Amino acid sequence: MARTVFLLFFGVAGCAILVALGTWQMQRLDWKRGVLAEIDSRISADPLPLPASPTAESDKYMPVGVTGSLGAAELHVLVSVKHVGPGYRIIAPFKTEAGRMILLDRGFVATEDKDRARRIGPMTVTGNLHWPDEIDRYTPEPDVAGNTWFARDVPRMAEALGTEPVLLIARSPTDPGITPLPVDSAGVPNDHLQYAITWFSLALIWAAMTAYFLWRTRAKPESRGQ
Repeated sequence: MARTVFLLFFGVAGCAILVALGTWQMQRLDWKRGVLAEIDSRISADPLPLPASPTAESDKYMPVGVTGSLGAAELHVLVSVKHVGPGYRIIAPFKTEAGRMILLDRGFVATEDKDRARRIGPMTVTGNLHWPDEIDRYTPEPDVAGNTWFARDVPRMAEALGTEPVLLIARSPTDPGITPLPVDSAGVPNDHLQYAITWFSLALIWAAMTAYFLWRTRAKPESRGQ
């Protein structure tokens, strides 16, 4: 009897904890969907002037429009685009009418177009401010001599091109041969549904195992009495 009570208590407690974790992940899913909707809304809003001192905390994804002149220097960031293949992001210095120098992510070119001549000079660009989080301990150091970067390291790129550590991701085309890769919320992780399914599945397995052990515990005395 004591063994049955213990197994029942242990099984119910375990199921309750697993179901609570699954429910919490569903709540987090609703929260994350709200966050993603807010990000999408901000990304697609009307462009604003470039802030005086933009920061990742307050200005990430801010839509911005700038007019000025695009410099000839470039940094090439190795990237692969789905259904297209490998190529490079083109990062260039942009001087605004106010004289500020910022980084401009012009978009994607295929590998064979890495060194092709591109439009520079006066232009107006709309896009979104971004501080990409692409660097971890496995990210190779950039090949400065070969002009190949493996992540958008904003501070180091700004130092290399002599700009502010501010990156504008172009939404509008800056050259017929460059495909813009605008900011979107697709890169923001949202795995809460998978986590919830995992916890609820474990709760179901836990309940089944508890029922099995209770049945085994009850069946043993009955078999001994025959």
